[in-house]
Amino acid sequence: MNVKREIIDVLNAAEQFFKQQRELYGDELLLADSTPETTSTQGRKDTLQQTQQTAEPQNTGLLGSSPPISPQNTPIPTGFTMRAIQLPLEPWVDAPTLTTLHSMIRNCTKCALASTRKNFVFGVGNPHAEVVVVGEAPGADEDEQGEPFVGKAGQLLNKILEAIQFRREEVFICNVLKCRPPNNRDPLPEEIAHCEPYLWKQLELVQPKAILCAGRIAGQALLKTNATLTQLRGKIHSYRGIPLMVSYHPAALLRNPGWKRPCWEDVQQFRKLYDELKAQGQHNA
Repeated sequence: MNVKREIIDVLNAAEQFFKQQRELYGDELLLADSTPETTSTQGRKDTLQQTQQTAEPQNTGLLGSSPPISPQNTPIPTGFTMRAIQLPLEPWVDAPTLTTLHSMIRNCTKCALASTRKNFVFGVGNPHAEVVVVGEAPGADEDEQGEPFVGKAGQLLNKILEAIQFRREEVFICNVLKCRPPNNRDPLPEEIAHCEPYLWKQLELVQPKAILCAGRIAGQALLKTNATLTQLRGKIHSYRGIPLMVSYHPAALLRNPGWKRPCWEDVQQFRKLYDELKAQGQHNA
């Protein structure tokens, strides 16, 4: 019995490891690089310097310690102009408000998720928010309550927002999909294709200054890329003319608290981006 218990423990640990790797790197298989080491002496010195810098005392934030934000190579957009998009020829595209839009699409049956959902999870928050947080899809709690980011993950998201001086009611929070995929599986391409136009319309009505994607799946879906979370983080992207950044999903942070520190770095950078965009808007007014 003890041997059986040990085998089960090893399998559970392996499953947790691969879940964490998938969160960061997607479905790619990580293999050791068999290429002989050719690092130059200068390269080794640079690596040593980076290691020494990493070991220095760090500033402390709500989600853990983090170094000061360093300037990014990616230029911050010089203005906000939402690019025109082609919406479907359906009645809801003329909805004048989020409330009207919700009432017009809440009974959507475009994909099979309509038959398994408990609630259509539209979104919540300030209809004129300057920041929109986008996740991948509702989970079990969200499906039950009809509101995005509730339960423990939602509580953590609230703390993350508060750490960078945003209140939940100040921002608008939604998902790429409005219905929960069975067993919280990843959204299918056809589901995203059916549901993403609703997100376009939401953004058209809200007119945010910036978007924060919570998790790899949301970032990949909006940016139409297979890039890993590691590749998506720390950069300023553009989604239909709106500056966008990607960080960890709060549920991933609950599974792996060690990711809270890099998430703290991400959201600090996002706050810096928002402040600069807001200053630009005031200057141009």
